[in-house]
Amino acid sequence: MPYFLFLFMDIHASVRLALEKYYGQSIDPTLVQLQRTKKEFQGQLTLVVFPLLKLSKKSPEQTAQEIGSLLNATLPEIADFNVIKGFLNLLLTPSYWIEVLNRIHGDPNFGRTPVRDDAPLVMIEYSSPNTNKPLHLGHIRNNLLGFSLAEILKANGNKVVKTNIVNDRGIHICKSMLAWQKWGNGATPESTGKKGDHLIGDFYVLFDQEYKKEIAALQAEGFIKEEAEAKSVLMAEARELLRRWEAGDPDTVALWKRMNSWVYAGFDETYRALGVDFDRIYYESQTYLEGKEEVLRGVEQGVFYRKDDGSVWADLTADGLDHKLLLRSDGTSVYMTQDIGTAKLRFDDYPIDKMIYVVGNEQNYHFQVLSLLLDKLGFAFGKGLTHFSYGMVELPEGKMKSREGTVVDADDLIAAMIETAKETSEQLGKWEHFTEEDILQVAQTVGLGALKYFILKVDPRKNMVFNPKESIDFNGNTGPFIQYTYARIRSVLRKAAEQALALPESLDVHYALNEKEINLIQLLSEYPSIVEEAGAMYNPAIIANYAYDLTKEYNQFYHDYSILHEANSDSRTVRLVLSATVGAVIESGFALLGIRVPERM
Repeated sequence: MPYFLFLFMDIHASVRLALEKYYGQSIDPTLVQLQRTKKEFQGQLTLVVFPLLKLSKKSPEQTAQEIGSLLNATLPEIADFNVIKGFLNLLLTPSYWIEVLNRIHGDPNFGRTPVRDDAPLVMIEYSSPNTNKPLHLGHIRNNLLGFSLAEILKANGNKVVKTNIVNDRGIHICKSMLAWQKWGNGATPESTGKKGDHLIGDFYVLFDQEYKKEIAALQAEGFIKEEAEAKSVLMAEARELLRRWEAGDPDTVALWKRMNSWVYAGFDETYRALGVDFDRIYYESQTYLEGKEEVLRGVEQGVFYRKDDGSVWADLTADGLDHKLLLRSDGTSVYMTQDIGTAKLRFDDYPIDKMIYVVGNEQNYHFQVLSLLLDKLGFAFGKGLTHFSYGMVELPEGKMKSREGTVVDADDLIAAMIETAKETSEQLGKWEHFTEEDILQVAQTVGLGALKYFILKVDPRKNMVFNPKESIDFNGNTGPFIQYTYARIRSVLRKAAEQALALPESLDVHYALNEKEINLIQLLSEYPSIVEEAGAMYNPAIIANYAYDLTKEYNQFYHDYSILHEANSDSRTVRLVLSATVGAVIESGFALLGIRVPERM
């Protein structure tokens, strides 16, 4: 009963009790399978009869007919029924659907489970940027998925801690530092007018360009690629910077702190624009030493081994994998070392019941290894780690490469989406009677809504192509289409208020609903199950596409039936309540996706 557990629980229980009375024996609740009736058949709820044939010992059609007659006679919610082979289609009374609408409309937290004191605590890691470059389109998908997953799990009654691990040390930042020392001429964000993360990213790209020139020159002298890379002066200098940093050299550490502070300020600005945040931020520079201690403990206990050159490795061949480097021969650590230390610190800091890493699918092997290593080190939580592995995001032009400076910058994309929303709305003539401040606010809401929805509506496990032009369309399965419908509903409710048409606390159950009104109420009633499924599957796309289905259904209703101009006052009242409830569910669902909805468009 995947979509009806919340509001059809009473019918499910009634059906089971009726069958137990009819057949004279207790029935396994799982045998009573209720589902939404297919659109081509009449009814709202379908009972799958096949699991009950052992009880009836009759054909599917005979069993369905008998059960239908029984339910129609004993349950007041059943108005009529029909049988299609082994499927019993039930038509529920309009009064039942009015009661459902009253329950939904009267519940300000509809679809959300309250967080109890004893609720499980879930920690979700997302973003995980490197301090050698600004955030890009790939980071946007990561941040949106992580933030939305956190909101969805909270809506399912979990305590949630949103966390970030900043990769602020290692050879990557040393490359940027070295390039700044050699060619920066003292450049700062203030002197260049650039965001700090962009400035550092420029030096990272510059290092790569100069490194390639050096390798090409060495190859021109007759060295093969591997020999040229081994002779690279630039790379040797970058590694020396890393060694000096890990040794605590004051000048190196001071430069590292200064440049990273520029990056953090830039990251914070992007996070604010994107509408994501964190409850706790960890830094690799603070966790890698903890990881090194754990790795060395593993060597002492015989869990890991040391090679003649001093490097430390884990033998995972018994687990069907290979040998994994944990410490280099010069004693410097690798990403895996840091992740071991970070995991230990997190479980020391919080009573975590579930740890979820939101990281792209190119790191599947990494997290498989991390889980094994933590388990071998004796941490009880090792095997319970969850890698929320999502697919890559590309543009129609193809993949991005940060070292070559060909990534789609997050800040540029956000600004472009807002400007496109502004231009599109202007072309559609939507800015009449708007102030400049209102125009900017709505453009930000719509532009970011388009970006977020287009990314989140795709199953996170799939690779995707982000098309900015397609995402901003005001028609079709897009954020602006849903936002515009919400704004339309708000407009209807404002006009109703101007006409002194108040919404009642509850509706008269004797009102005769039409088919489209019933379809809308039924779709609304599925929202709690949609939220539950999205949490169980770690899939915000389930909520995004539900919001689109609800919006489509409402627009068909809005097109076919008058609301404010309806002569029958009871019909007008029901349709106003229905509109307000649809708007509330759209707003709730979009909030779980981190998307705002505008009062006007």
